[in-house]
Amino acid sequence: MSFEWRAATNGDIDFARQLTCDNMLPYYLRHDLLWQDEAFDLAWIIRQNWIISRAGQALGFVSLSRDARALYIRELQISEAFRGQGAGTWAIGQVWDLVALERRPALRLTVFKDNPARALYERMGLRVVGEDECFLRMQRDVGA
Repeated sequence: MSFEWRAATNGDIDFARQLTCDNMLPYYLRHDLLWQDEAFDLAWIIRQNWIISRAGQALGFVSLSRDARALYIRELQISEAFRGQGAGTWAIGQVWDLVALERRPALRLTVFKDNPARALYERMGLRVVGEDECFLRMQRDVGA
C-alpha cells in the first residue's frame, strides 16, 4: 500500500498537535524547553500543512514554510506505530518534489541533535550546515 497526502484542514489541528506533543515532549524535557499548545496552534495557522495517510488512515503530517532561500520542513511527525515503514522517506521525497516545482534553491529543516531522525535526513541528502545548543540546522541544495 502506498502513502498519500492531502492538504490539512482546521479539523486536523488536534491530531497534529497531539502527535507532535507525543513525539517531541521527551526532547523538550531533556533540553529544558517548554511545550506550548498555543505556540503550536499559531504556527499551524501560518504554515502549509499536509496529512500523510495510508489506506485512508492518518499516520502523520508535514508542516512547511517558505522564503526566497528555501522550502522549510517545520514539522515532520509520524505516529510511532508507523515508523520504519517508509512514510518519512516518502514525505521528504514529496517535499523535495515541491522544492523543484517551486524552483526553490534548497530544502531546510531543524532537528534536535539527539533525534534519530537525523539519520533519515542525512540519507535523504540533507547535511548539517549549523548548530546551536540543542539543534542542528540541515540543508539540501538543488543541484547538490
